[in-house]
Amino acid sequence: MVKIGNTEIGEFPLLLAPMEDVSDPPFRALCKEQGCDLMFTEFISVEGLIRDADKSVQKLEIFDYERPIGIQIFGAEYDSMMRAAEIVESAKPELLDINYGCPVKKVVCKMAGAGILQNIPKMVSLTDAVVKSTNLPVTVKTRLGWDENTIFIEEVAERLQDVGVKAISIHGRTRSQMYKGEADWSKIAAVKNNPRIKIPIFGNGDIDSPQKAKEYKERYGVDGIMIGRASIGYPWIFREIKHYLLTSEILPAPTVHERVDAARKHLIHSINWKGRKIGIAEMRRHYTNYFRGFPNIKPFRAQLVTCNELEGILRILGEIEAVYAGMDIEMYETVNAGVSSDA
Repeated sequence: MVKIGNTEIGEFPLLLAPMEDVSDPPFRALCKEQGCDLMFTEFISVEGLIRDADKSVQKLEIFDYERPIGIQIFGAEYDSMMRAAEIVESAKPELLDINYGCPVKKVVCKMAGAGILQNIPKMVSLTDAVVKSTNLPVTVKTRLGWDENTIFIEEVAERLQDVGVKAISIHGRTRSQMYKGEADWSKIAAVKNNPRIKIPIFGNGDIDSPQKAKEYKERYGVDGIMIGRASIGYPWIFREIKHYLLTSEILPAPTVHERVDAARKHLIHSINWKGRKIGIAEMRRHYTNYFRGFPNIKPFRAQLVTCNELEGILRILGEIEAVYAGMDIEMYETVNAGVSSDA
């Protein structure tokens, strides 16, 4: 049984990666329903938290059905990170996660996210400060290094463990790679197989099918897998992987009814959480993913992203369900490379 602090998360847990503008409570609800074992909030700016910025504070909101859950923060200043850790603790998640992996320029230029991989001593001392500022278990999400010449992930993992980190999720690319090329899981395995490492090590990067999840579990020996982009518009990947790991059988793809129902639930939950105007607007980025593989879906999608009324969107979703009912939709293709995350 894998544990982070006192929290058990399963024999081989599947984690939902924190993804900006994606892994909010409406989306997390769908992933939890499909078997995700541990989820994380969208990453939260510590500067926004300590300034009480509405968007940052809203991201602290978690619900009992989501547990266990981690709140993820990013920043580069000691005082801000320590104060934010205290604020996070008051929200009562199971753990606090530090983002050292986001490759987006606006984060990196402040030496936050993957930017701190250019200064490993600061990365370690900043983590140490956060660990000492909270009673929550602290975990880290990071990449292999800044570029191919600075891949020191084995040493980094040891040093993070030494200052009290309780688990590490490693994306198998450097910051300079962004999302290009293949994730190098051999370097993740080197961390996991290091006899000095006693904490859980989770692998992340390119897992987009049950078969690949099983292959990487067996080949690299990680304690669990974190899934990001492959879950966008396809929360069923969690149930499919779990079923395949148990039985070596591939579940049928979700039906048209399941896909439409998920989009409908997502929409309504988004409106309930964010308000009608923002909830409707922010759902528009998801429709392409929910209905990927549907032939001649473009006219329906155009209607979905231009309609501003809940009743109208629900009507369009009903029409999609009626038109495509009984149709076999081919396996979902993962092409979500532009998400602001480290997934």
